[in-house]
Amino acid sequence: MKGGLLVDNKFSHGQDKNLTVRKTSLFFAGDGFTVYDCKGTLVFRVDSYGGPNNRDTDEVVLMDAHGRCLLTLRRKRPSLRRRWEGYLGERTDGQKPIFGVRRSSMIGRNSVTVEVYAEYECNEYLIEGNFGQRSCTVVEAETRRKVAEIRRKVDASTNVMLGKDVFSLNVKAGFDGAFAMGLVLVLDQIYGDDYVEVGEEQVHPYAEDHY
Repeated sequence: MKGGLLVDNKFSHGQDKNLTVRKTSLFFAGDGFTVYDCKGTLVFRVDSYGGPNNRDTDEVVLMDAHGRCLLTLRRKRPSLRRRWEGYLGERTDGQKPIFGVRRSSMIGRNSVTVEVYAEYECNEYLIEGNFGQRSCTVVEAETRRKVAEIRRKVDASTNVMLGKDVFSLNVKAGFDGAFAMGLVLVLDQIYGDDYVEVGEEQVHPYAEDHY
């Protein structure tokens, strides 16, 4: 799997893609996500009507712009390390997961392991950094090749750093953006908004900062 797990080839490109991820609030803070490309076109969305404690849900669904289910992320219980598993499309009873995510240690908050399951092999990725501060990198465990990055977003027109509910997801060439966004959803469930500050400036995600 040279390019990593392929959820949908529509979201794997021959060049780096910079996406803008925005946490949305339908009824309560942090209800879901919308994800846009650099032209302001909707790419992914996540809707949740679970209320203020929706982070405690067992499942999160990643959809494309048309509402088609791409991934179902499900919490594995019981789990002291807060393990999650990813299923292709809409999960059904008896379906096997295609990847698993777990915190690498009970102590510390900056290391997560991702295992991609295949019939004869298991590829592994590491997520290093601090998701709460919107500063982390996804790398191949064996080669240390960088495949995706999550970073704070700066409005190019004003040079102002935006609030943590609007951030950048840079997906490297050949890596599936749907898989990368699935990892973002798991990180949000594991770590949440422990470091999010109140009152930070927010703008429409179309104000894209270009690489």
